[in-house]
Amino acid sequence: MRGPHNIWRLIRTGATFERTGAMGVVLEALEAPRPVRIAARVLGWPFAWLGLKGDPSMPPITRALTALGPAYIKFGQILSTRPDVVGADLAQGLQVLQDKLPPFPTDVAKRVVARELEKPLDALFSEFSDPVAAASIAQVHKARLTGTGKQVAVKVLRPGIERAFRKDIDAFYLIAWFVETLSPASRRLRPTEVITHFEGVVLRELDLRIESSAAGEFFATTEGDAGFAVPEVEWMLSARRVMTLAWADGVPMSDIAAIDAGGHDRRALAERVLQMFLRHALRDGYFHADMHQGNLKVAPNGDIVALDFGIMGRLDEYTRRVYAEILYGFIRKDYRRVAEVHFEAGYVPADRDIDEFAQALRSVGEPIFGMDASRISMARLLTYLFEVTERFGMETRTELILLQRTMVVVEGVARSLDAQINIWQVARPVVEDYITSNVGPRALIRDLGRTAQVLARFGPRLPQLAEAALLAQANPAPPERPSPWPARIGLALGGLVVGAAAMWVILSV
Repeated sequence: MRGPHNIWRLIRTGATFERTGAMGVVLEALEAPRPVRIAARVLGWPFAWLGLKGDPSMPPITRALTALGPAYIKFGQILSTRPDVVGADLAQGLQVLQDKLPPFPTDVAKRVVARELEKPLDALFSEFSDPVAAASIAQVHKARLTGTGKQVAVKVLRPGIERAFRKDIDAFYLIAWFVETLSPASRRLRPTEVITHFEGVVLRELDLRIESSAAGEFFATTEGDAGFAVPEVEWMLSARRVMTLAWADGVPMSDIAAIDAGGHDRRALAERVLQMFLRHALRDGYFHADMHQGNLKVAPNGDIVALDFGIMGRLDEYTRRVYAEILYGFIRKDYRRVAEVHFEAGYVPADRDIDEFAQALRSVGEPIFGMDASRISMARLLTYLFEVTERFGMETRTELILLQRTMVVVEGVARSLDAQINIWQVARPVVEDYITSNVGPRALIRDLGRTAQVLARFGPRLPQLAEAALLAQANPAPPERPSPWPARIGLALGGLVVGAAAMWVILSV
């Protein structure tokens, strides 16, 4: 699947951007140097006839991405939250990719629902509307349950979406191979591993049973959060290609005019969406990892309603502490401590100079600390941050990809609501609260208690383990007589158990 035939896919991608006029729009938005623009147009023009035509009624960039397929649409969704990177006009044009894509026929959706739930549609729903929202992977219908009359949202996967996504991801693997081959310096970013990580995430998103489970877990962990709501899952009406949730009224967070008309405080909403994301990531280690405007509503009572739980992120407790200490260090402008945390976590090679790294971090943090969002160019900031990490040999942390990506998206959502938001000031109370509870004397006592509990589980076996170790040392097995297979398997399993216990103790401390 990842063979050279994907070269055609790459050629067609460039040709589609040229044919639809999106190439010039993208180069202009990214402020590409003039030589790059000229080279791109000269090389792209002869192949434009190979590109997909797309829908001429759409703006160029939206037309190109929708023609190319769901993976490209996902990319456009992310860019739609970054007006500071791609420009306000382009970001606004890309917002239609979030939930206003062309739907597939309602009759097809009804057949899918009846087949997946193994009952006639009329036996399940007394009403079933035309699509009320259509995104890259699925579309949503408003329905009413037969009998109870409860209003629900029924999400149905697009036909053939699995095959289409696999085709796009295959092309991305080829891009990663080209990047790694032609630019050895890029290998530290592990582009192939990054795409493998996202492939797993996306494939999980294509099974709505997993999304239903994610929605149920997120509902449970956030049930007590004031001002934040998650619709409840209708488990008996959900399957692999169909998911049913309680209906949530509200206006899309992308509709600023409707939010203002509803009398909602946009500044308060901007602060809450950022703080809720941080609270879920740090407190629960389980967060919504696709929080663009299309997946967020503002309810009539002012609550933020989260939708679409296909991409969720998890952080183990150790990683949460590292992330919180890094954020807290930036907030306090303690760049030396930020550098130490990077070294302690192994994010930076031990042979690098910690003082120089702290100085480089200061050059990143000082220009943006205390500024409102309207005065920060995130594009320039990310470019410089990339240069710093490259200089100090930092590798891409695949377990943090979703967290980093979602942080960028959420910050973009908050910025769209309040252009003057001070990100550090808003984040401070959430991070401080986590640090107080999880880093310090109280946390140390709690960790020691957990360590004692782990060791206590092995207490009854410690004499046997010690005796077995002493016997093995006193009577080593002859090297020429390998252990029989059952013994080898038992030894391996025992090693895994002891190793896992040791690792748990180390991480807990």
